[in-house]
Amino acid sequence: MYRKDTVGWIKHLDFIILDLICLQVAFVLAYVLSGYGLNPYTNIIYRNMAAFIEMADLLVMFEANTMKNVLKHGFYRDFIIAVKHGVTIGAICLLYLFMLQKAHTYSRRALVFTIVLYILLTFVVREFWKQNLRKKKKGDVSLLLVVSQDVADIVVESVTANNYAKYNIAGIVVIDKDMTGQRIGGVEVVTDMENAAEFVCKQWIDEVLIATSGTVPYSKELIRQFTETGVTVHLYLAKVQDVPGQRQFVERIGAYTVLTTSINFASTKELMIKRLMDIAGGLVGCMITGILFIFIAPAIYIASPGPIFFSQERVGKNGKRFKMYKFRSMYLDAEQRREELMKENKMGDGKMFKMDFDPRVIGNKILPDGTHKTGIGEFIRRTSIDEFPQFFNVLKGDMSIIGTRPPLISEANLYEPHHRVRLAIKPGITGLWQVSGRSDITDFEEVVRLDKEYIENWNIGMDIKILLETVLVVLRTKGAM
Repeated sequence: MYRKDTVGWIKHLDFIILDLICLQVAFVLAYVLSGYGLNPYTNIIYRNMAAFIEMADLLVMFEANTMKNVLKHGFYRDFIIAVKHGVTIGAICLLYLFMLQKAHTYSRRALVFTIVLYILLTFVVREFWKQNLRKKKKGDVSLLLVVSQDVADIVVESVTANNYAKYNIAGIVVIDKDMTGQRIGGVEVVTDMENAAEFVCKQWIDEVLIATSGTVPYSKELIRQFTETGVTVHLYLAKVQDVPGQRQFVERIGAYTVLTTSINFASTKELMIKRLMDIAGGLVGCMITGILFIFIAPAIYIASPGPIFFSQERVGKNGKRFKMYKFRSMYLDAEQRREELMKENKMGDGKMFKMDFDPRVIGNKILPDGTHKTGIGEFIRRTSIDEFPQFFNVLKGDMSIIGTRPPLISEANLYEPHHRVRLAIKPGITGLWQVSGRSDITDFEEVVRLDKEYIENWNIGMDIKILLETVLVVLRTKGAM
């Protein structure tokens, strides 16, 4: 899933934090320059204003979307935005004072100084930070370039020159000649057109830019394959005719005006709300994890001496790999024994693993009479207690509370192009297919269908509904034990 506002609240929280700090520094300096002392926080009116101006700053940023494309702004535009932003905050503060009937007790000189100093501070700090980011050039979006041979150099140069510290060029696909292994402008040609979709399935690729010359037409089949994987596709608009896809809009990549095609897109505001929900839920979840550790850790260690936590490399959004954490519910040799148990896998083809009774789980035993004995491992799995350490992944930003379950690397390597659509968003602790049937669903294609349905129809209300249904599912599971 693509975020239409490519630079904003989510990707540049550093700019927001710096802006809030600048405003508070301006507030204190204004108080000092007005001759009222060194500490405005001792006066209740000024103390309340110190908190209010921060909320006003966030409100203006949220409503005016002043952080949109912040890295692309020039000096003049940045200054105009800073002036408008500061004046708007000043007007809101004046309204606040009049509504509370405190205008006569708050220094107008201090308020004017605050706004003027804030405009200057935030402008200087923002420009300095932008220069710092541009020097680093550490892209946070993995971009695959699909080009024809005759324009390959030009496309690489354009995207590199207009990177805005955003893109990490993952490689090049030359569609009209096999140049695999060669380098163009310092970037490796990673595959040919025939194997491009498979490359996207197995590597971390967030977006694809397709730009060819006038003599080389776009391959509609290749575009269809990319779209099927769920990856965001940008098409050089000068050559677009009839493009498949679900959500489309025009934007710019480097020097190219492109038509962007994605399975879905979310606005900056929507993603901000989702991220705030994740942060709040992640903090609460981590606190609960700490409490659970006190009781769960001894039980795990007594039944199976060894680490309490289990980490495993998983495949996240658009193929990016990360370490996922759990309370350890299996014996230490569980990974080695997985292969011998594949014949009992209810999901059948190795793209997902599920068993009715897993002997690798701590305490699970098959008794001589054929009955099953369970222990602490089965308990924490059935009650979903083992999932709580994943709230740390949520806080880190590797996962979301609601999403698709992240596959193992070995599972993702078996994906066909249409299965990769599951990776179009951040993986989650819970999701639509879990609440739609949880362990009852044994058809992987049904899992993919439900995950795709979630991604195509995503909204904040849907996340809240799934979260509530997850709680009900877990409570019913506990009640059945």
